[in-house]
Parts: sequence; structure tokens; C-alpha cells
Amino acid sequence: MTTLQILRRIPRPALRSKLLHSSASNREHYINATKADFDRVVAKGPDDRVVLVDLYADWCGPCHLLSPILRQLTAERKTGSGSNLDLLTVDVENEEKGGFTLSQEFKVRALPTVIAFRGGQRLGEFVGALNEGGVKKFLDKF
Repeated sequence: MTTLQILRRIPRPALRSKLLHSSASNREHYINATKADFDRVVAKGPDDRVVLVDLYADWCGPCHLLSPILRQLTAERKTGSGSNLDLLTVDVENEEKGGFTLSQEFKVRALPTVIAFRGGQRLGEFVGALNEGGVKKFLDKF
């Protein structure tokens, strides 16, 4: 019996009750974001959230080490001031999505580069693959 066949046998109210008990995440992850996503989420973003912009490239080894740490921490915790965290990842080599344009705008010289924003204002940044403790210290500043 397939999973779909099993799900069809479960009464609908049972499925709905499971959905009612789940809580929606108050954090957003924008993976492979575009320039338009950046403009909407970061440049015109609310003042009560901190958005981490992870500028990376697929060939970058340290980027692959840092990305899971950023995803985990933005999903689990808040900043030092209690603000919620969002994560926006941008491939700097993707000219079609505007990643190259953003990397030039922020004068990215090395990867990975992570920039923190609140309400469209640049709060701080770090370059290179920090360990989990280093990223936590960075987040505690905001």
C-alpha cells in the first residue's frame, strides 16, 4: 500500500486536527533570492526584524560550511535584542537574478559575506566561514 493510499484512508478530521496543532514559523528563509526579493524583504523591510543576507557562490567551500549554520540559527533563535531573524541567500554569480549586481553594490571582495540589515539599514557584516559560536556572537550584537 502506498503512502497516498494510506492517507486517503485517514478520516479528514484527524488530518485537520494535526494541522491545527502545528505552529507557523515566524522566521523566513529566502533561498536563491533575487534582487527583487532583496528589495522587498531587506530594503523595504520592517524595523522589528533582522535580515541576514548570505552572499555566496556554489563553488565556494566555506560557503557550504556556513550555510547550514545560518539556516539553523535563524530558525532557532533571535538576535541579542530579541528581534526575529530572516535569512536571504544570494548567489553572487547569478546575473539573471541580480546576485552579481548586489555583490557589486556591497563591494563584496571575498566569500562568504554575510550582511545584517534592519529596516533597510545595514547593521554589520562578517566575511568568511565562522563557526556556530562566532555567528552567535555576531547575532548578539543586534
